[in-house]
Amino acid sequence: MSFFNGQSPLAYDPEAQGLAFRHYDPEEVVMGKRMEDHLRFAVAYWHSFAWEGGDPFGGRTFDRPWFDGGMEAARMKADAAFEMFEILGVPFFCWHDADIRPEGDTFAESKANFDAIIDLFEEKMEASKVRLLWGTANMFSSRRFMSGAATNPDPDVFAWSAATVKTCLDATHRLGGQNYVLWGGREGYETLLNTDMGAELEHMGRFLSMVVDYKHKIGFEGTILIEPKPQEPTKHQYDYDVATVYGFLQRFGLENEVKVNIEQGHAILAGHSFEHELALARELGVLGSIDMNRNDYQSGWDTDQFPNNVPEVALAYYEILKAGGFATGGTNFDAKLRRQSLDPEDLIAAHAGAMDVCARGLKAAARMIEDGALEEARKARYAGWETPEAKAMLTSDLDTIAERVLAEGIDPQPRSGRQEILENIVNRYV
Repeated sequence: MSFFNGQSPLAYDPEAQGLAFRHYDPEEVVMGKRMEDHLRFAVAYWHSFAWEGGDPFGGRTFDRPWFDGGMEAARMKADAAFEMFEILGVPFFCWHDADIRPEGDTFAESKANFDAIIDLFEEKMEASKVRLLWGTANMFSSRRFMSGAATNPDPDVFAWSAATVKTCLDATHRLGGQNYVLWGGREGYETLLNTDMGAELEHMGRFLSMVVDYKHKIGFEGTILIEPKPQEPTKHQYDYDVATVYGFLQRFGLENEVKVNIEQGHAILAGHSFEHELALARELGVLGSIDMNRNDYQSGWDTDQFPNNVPEVALAYYEILKAGGFATGGTNFDAKLRRQSLDPEDLIAAHAGAMDVCARGLKAAARMIEDGALEEARKARYAGWETPEAKAMLTSDLDTIAERVLAEGIDPQPRSGRQEILENIVNRYV
């Protein structure tokens, strides 16, 4: 049975009138690499197949045949997912444990359901080109996680969470996953009146250390990723942004073991731009993977919309290309349909359009790097630091520098940052 009404795999056809890729050609070579290998697209199982179309003010709007039922429905969901992967021609997908299996009455029952679906995934992946970009555990939806997982005041929840992550990391390893992601959905607090922040941070650090130790124990060669987010669902989350996560990793000696999965929408919620978070992660050496979506800038929450802003996407891929491109990471569409977009075709069209936007952004970013106009201007702005006197200051002291200023009569005059000119340069490409 076809959930997508027998839709054929999408082709690259710039002149097509119906569903097709107009900019994404997986075989096109950009900066010496196939576009598919640059972008490494992934479909998010949760938003595409598990989300029911609800919002804080209303429930389900989507009508999917697998929404109600046990393992039979979960298998039907997997059939629909792999059908869509083939239609889109994506090389990767991602999942949470709760997306792919029904919840059992006990941990053991849930694990048995999960293992059965992983068996099914293994079969389907053997017959498909699609691979697993990353797996993760949903430790935020169930009421047991209302006060966090690793940071929960109840040690039994910590234990449940540890067992859950072990199960999901085992499955990710078995399926050849490229990464494993930890998103602290409720690793934070609502009020300090009932929170021991010091204890929670210590527990979170120990939990992450155990995850890293277990990764090495089982020989998982993928990357462990943390996904920063400042708030929502909790008032304040401990993985606020890239800088906060890096400080946390340094505190527990994990900065060489763990990288970040950066989401555009989360960057905006933290008061940053997407490219800011990517550039900082690149400079700190922790850039791992990305979730590509956008927020509604008129809303104050994470709306998880498919990307449609080529200039924003171009600046994001500019930073990724400057970092040398993805290693184990990729472009995961952590995005969902609007609750009024009911039809299966809407799901295909949303991904196809987003893939085209990313292709346009990637090609613009590549041209900017190849032409070098931005980097030339940046280099010129800092050229003064290439002189022997300037370099000597960085190994000097305040007394010596002050004596030089007096002796040489140094009187610096401001120079233009040329921001508008640089913005005009970017606009030539997008």
